[in-house]
Amino acid sequence: MTDGQSAAGASEDTKPPVWVKSERQLRREAELRGRARRSVSVATASTIVVVAILVVGITSSPGWPRVRETFLSPEAFVAALPDVLRGFVLNIEMFLIAEVFILVLGLLVAVVRGLRSPVFFPLRALAVIYTDVFRGIPTILLIYLVGFGIPALALQGAPSDPVTLGIIALVLSYGAYVAEVFRAGIESVHPSQRAAARSLALTQGQTMRHVVLPQAVRRVIPPLLNDFVSLQKDTALVSVLGPLEALRQAQIHKDLDFNFTPYLVAALLFILLTVPMARFTDHLAARAARRRTGGGTA
Repeated sequence: MTDGQSAAGASEDTKPPVWVKSERQLRREAELRGRARRSVSVATASTIVVVAILVVGITSSPGWPRVRETFLSPEAFVAALPDVLRGFVLNIEMFLIAEVFILVLGLLVAVVRGLRSPVFFPLRALAVIYTDVFRGIPTILLIYLVGFGIPALALQGAPSDPVTLGIIALVLSYGAYVAEVFRAGIESVHPSQRAAARSLALTQGQTMRHVVLPQAVRRVIPPLLNDFVSLQKDTALVSVLGPLEALRQAQIHKDLDFNFTPYLVAALLFILLTVPMARFTDHLAARAARRRTGGGTA
């Protein structure tokens, strides 16, 4: 036997064995697949039964014909859809503009509340007062106060556009909530991270910017998205100031023929936007949970 043949034989002898599932493992996997199929079948069947009971119960109620005519009119739906959709675009614009200012204001307030130097005590006190006051005022009431109070002051240069005033009210309200979310994220960063950064000769500001804030922001993305789902819905509250957004357009069509179907149009449009945002938030929250438990990577 030549040296080449000996080397080939040795390499074949040292080849790692191929792992083959045992009969027990195969039976266990088959049993798990069977359980999963049974669970899906039971869930589907129970869902169909519950939906059928609800449909039968609602449609057989004495007032169903009146409800169908008042809330589910195809003619009123088609007539209101263009105007409500055009108003919904305004809702989206208010949401996007307010979101930017809310993030900036919330982060600024959270950082100010984290300043420990005595010289910053007045700023910390203002930040605490802001979060306490504006979290305590209902959003609809704050919209009234800002929307009618600022124009009543007759200050030179003060905004009078109802959309602008509504955005200001939303920013003030949600900025307080988002500030607390950011503060919770900042405080969740372990103190050892700050100590390690300071040992590398980073200043307090550099530590916050390069070490603490990146970790904090990444941790609070799911709760922030939850707040923004609520913000998208609360843009409808600005209708009390008069802008022709989705809810206001629905109210106008409702007043024309005394049919409430336009409200259903507005509700469906909000659902089409908020449900995907909510599912995306759930996905991010689940991914963050897997990262914390070591069950996956981002």
